[in-house]
Amino acid sequence: MKKGKKYQDSVKLLEKSKLYDPAEALGLVCQTAKAKFDETVEIHVKLGVDSRHADQQVRGAVVLPNGTGKDVKVLVFAREGKAEEAKAAGADYVGAEDLVQKIQTENWFDFDIVVATPDMMGLVGRIGKALGPKGLMPNPKAGTVTPDVAKAIAEIKSGKIEYRLDKTNIIHCPLGKASFGAEKLAENFNTLMGAVIKAKPAAAKGQYLKSVTVASTMGPGIKINTSKIDA
Repeated sequence: MKKGKKYQDSVKLLEKSKLYDPAEALGLVCQTAKAKFDETVEIHVKLGVDSRHADQQVRGAVVLPNGTGKDVKVLVFAREGKAEEAKAAGADYVGAEDLVQKIQTENWFDFDIVVATPDMMGLVGRIGKALGPKGLMPNPKAGTVTPDVAKAIAEIKSGKIEYRLDKTNIIHCPLGKASFGAEKLAENFNTLMGAVIKAKPAAAKGQYLKSVTVASTMGPGIKINTSKIDA
């Protein structure tokens, strides 16, 4: 597939085989974001682990200091007092059986993150097959199964993201918008990478950070020198 002129121009700004320092890479990712909309900057981290083994899973959540630049829609499964807390904290949708039915019958997914109180997980389990493949299943490690729904919503709305390995041992996460500029993106980058490095499983052998690439929505991938990432 032939790439557009803007993409070709962006590629010219890069040296093909060079591994960039993080700050330089994030400066370049802003320059290569040439679309008419504010492109999302994403990071792709390949780790030297095997996600098929339970003791080599890498998963968690972190609040990016500058947020993601995206308005995140939060759905909360809770009852009575906890449901009222969730509404007061700014949840976009709050409910129980009614929301389960809506997801089951209407294939409705107009939300980005699901939070649930622990007592609701039996109910949420009924739609696990619908939520799981989309990465929407609440999880205690990500802080999305919690009695403190107000805190969870506040963190999500202020820029909390979840990181987890896919089947190819790669973590894909948003770092923010190209309009943030290199400095704010670097702060988000350092926070996320610090969490990923800290989450290194004891069972992981050999090189942990295999490769780190950043790219804007429509721009080329820019490879980062992993030895220049502060642990």
